[in-house]
Amino acid sequence: MSSASLSTKLIRIGASLLLVALASIGLTLWVTWQLEGGAAAVNEAGRMRMQTWRLASAVQTSLAPDDLQSLVGQFDSSLLLLRTGDATRPLFVPWDDDVEVKFTAVEKLWAQRRAQWLAKPPMTAAGSVAAAEEFVRAIDGLVLSIEQQLSRLTAILNLFQFVMMALAIVGAVVMLYTGYMYVINPLANLRQGLRQVETGDFSTRVEVDTQDEFGQVAGGFNRMAATLQSLYEGLEAKVQAKTQRIEAQRSRLAALYEVSAFLAEANTIDELARGFSRKVRTVMNADAVAVRWADDANSRYLMLASDCFPQEMVEEERSLLAGACACGNLQPDARTRVIPILSHDAEPVRHCARAGYESVVSVPIRLQQRLIGEIDLFFRSAVTLSDEETALLDALASHLASALEGLRAAALEREAAVGEERALLARELHDSIAQSLAFLKIQVQLLRTAAQRGQPDKVRSIVDELDIGVRESINDVRELLVHFRTRTNTDDIEQALQETLQKFEHQTGLPSRLEVHGEGLPLPADVQVQVLHVVQEALSNARKHAAAGHIALEVRKGERWRFVVHDDGAGFEMGQVKGESHVGLKIMRERAARIGAEVAVVSAPGAGTTVTLTLPPHPVAGGAPAEPDASVAPSPASSTPFA
Repeated sequence: MSSASLSTKLIRIGASLLLVALASIGLTLWVTWQLEGGAAAVNEAGRMRMQTWRLASAVQTSLAPDDLQSLVGQFDSSLLLLRTGDATRPLFVPWDDDVEVKFTAVEKLWAQRRAQWLAKPPMTAAGSVAAAEEFVRAIDGLVLSIEQQLSRLTAILNLFQFVMMALAIVGAVVMLYTGYMYVINPLANLRQGLRQVETGDFSTRVEVDTQDEFGQVAGGFNRMAATLQSLYEGLEAKVQAKTQRIEAQRSRLAALYEVSAFLAEANTIDELARGFSRKVRTVMNADAVAVRWADDANSRYLMLASDCFPQEMVEEERSLLAGACACGNLQPDARTRVIPILSHDAEPVRHCARAGYESVVSVPIRLQQRLIGEIDLFFRSAVTLSDEETALLDALASHLASALEGLRAAALEREAAVGEERALLARELHDSIAQSLAFLKIQVQLLRTAAQRGQPDKVRSIVDELDIGVRESINDVRELLVHFRTRTNTDDIEQALQETLQKFEHQTGLPSRLEVHGEGLPLPADVQVQVLHVVQEALSNARKHAAAGHIALEVRKGERWRFVVHDDGAGFEMGQVKGESHVGLKIMRERAARIGAEVAVVSAPGAGTTVTLTLPPHPVAGGAPAEPDASVAPSPASSTPFA
């Protein structure tokens, strides 16, 4: 039974109790059925007594033969009914030996007396009464025998009811005992074990004395407790080891962040290399550090910086040939490695050995898989590197390479910016002052010729032209100064345009107005510069040629920005600006082309001039256009617009 499962045990016990209960109920029903049938038989036998006295009364009153025959027939039917029984009522005699004897006696007596009741002449009154009394006594004996049998059946029924009550009590006790033994007690043991585990007593075990479900649960609990005990016993050591590992990782990350922050703030290569050397030596607890940079052919290594490195070794190894020492001897596929100095060949590491170093850690510096240098860490004892330390050194070397490349790129960017600024200045000078000076040079030659030929009228005319040309040159210089001093705002160009108009008003005395409409994304700084130059060129042409009384600048923001410069000056015929020789319009179109924009000019005599700059949806600065033709040198006194 102990090897059976809990469900099997409960099913067996329940089935046994159910069978006993069903048997008891079946027996009770059978006895009840017998009692009901016996009671009906007693009633029928009592009816036979009544029929006997009716026969005696019928004989005494000389009842008609047919009626007497009917009464005899009823008596025959009652005897037959008692013999055969009637299951539908129910009615049947609870037969036993005594009942059988008494009933047989009644039948024999009736067989003997039946003819007398029907005889002719009929019996006397005294004879019928005597026969009836005899027959009634026989029936009473039968009834008494049946009642005794019914009494025994009633006793049996009472016994069965008592037994059923006892079975109910025993069943309840058995179920309670079973529940306690197989459910409550195992659960109490498990709960007690869980409480002890909760208090930290992982040595607790639950006794397993069955193989049922609770036995399996108890076995699982014991295995769990054993596992928890083994884990808890080594948990402190594991936590300590994990804490140390996390602390080491935190230290490495902190060092990496610190070095990265320093590299981001360094402004010069010397500052960067020296600071990096100090920090790496501190992080790795090295005795000395040297940072070497390789030439393009990786044939010579230049010492950029060092920390705690002997001065004589610094002087000797300031420029180190590849292969002359263990340092500076990297292959293209080299990795971070530890070089044991004392076990290495004596010649390549003679300086390190004399200085007392025992180990050198060589860390290659790579930029996009290209070997560009080496970091050497010197130790006065034998060292080994873990995977984490190797990864940290590789990361630091990568950050150093990126920082040096950033400084180099910044230097190139500054150089390019200076070159671009010089090119811009050259273009501005070429487009304005150089052309004016070329015109003045021509006028000087003409003046010399007129003076030699004695042409005073022509000399005066040329002097007037020279005076106008000088004033135009002075205005061009002032305008260039205004252009170069104007700065853009990366968030919104409106402020720069306002400053440009203010300087224009101060220079020319012409009133101006700025109108801004709509909303749009801010323009990139390089695009703003080109837009300002186009606007300034349009204002310059209005100053030189329009003879205007008012200047208006309208800005419409949106997907395609639009800048409109309008003056109320004299205007001109549009046919005069079709050629590419008109430098002002050409310059504006070249600047607009750098950002993918378009310039449109609308003018008419007496109606003023409107210059419209329309930007593309996403303007970006492109390459510089071709330089304007140096041979173009219009007269400053010319009345042609955009000259």
